[in-house]
Amino acid sequence: MKQKATGVGGVFFRAKNPKKLCAWYSKHLGLPIEEWGGCQFHWREMKAPKKTGTTVWSTFKSDTKYFGSGKQQHMINYRVANLKKVLAQLKRAGVWVDRRVEETEYGKFGWAKDGEGNRIELWEPPTKKRGA
Repeated sequence: MKQKATGVGGVFFRAKNPKKLCAWYSKHLGLPIEEWGGCQFHWREMKAPKKTGTTVWSTFKSDTKYFGSGKQQHMINYRVANLKKVLAQLKRAGVWVDRRVEETEYGKFGWAKDGEGNRIELWEPPTKKRGA
């Protein structure tokens, strides 16, 4: 079965002054910025309303290496059900895939580049809720 993205897990972008830009978004758009420099939008799945999730919005310093090239101003994080299978599928299709995979309490993370060379992040959320 072909693997696919199940949603957007986060939107990340570079900022000259991340704290100042977060304050702007908080003031003008009411984003509930947390101490770590971003916010989370909580939602429920339409077909399974008991299932919840989050989409993260966050700024990064303008010189971050997290996005790869300094020319790339944004990076999208896509939720996936099975990171290992998605990465293997991309490799088979000839897509550049970062060898590094991170496993944390927040889930599993992997990276690839889209058709124009933009670094994207793939995220498999943890199966158990943190603190449970």
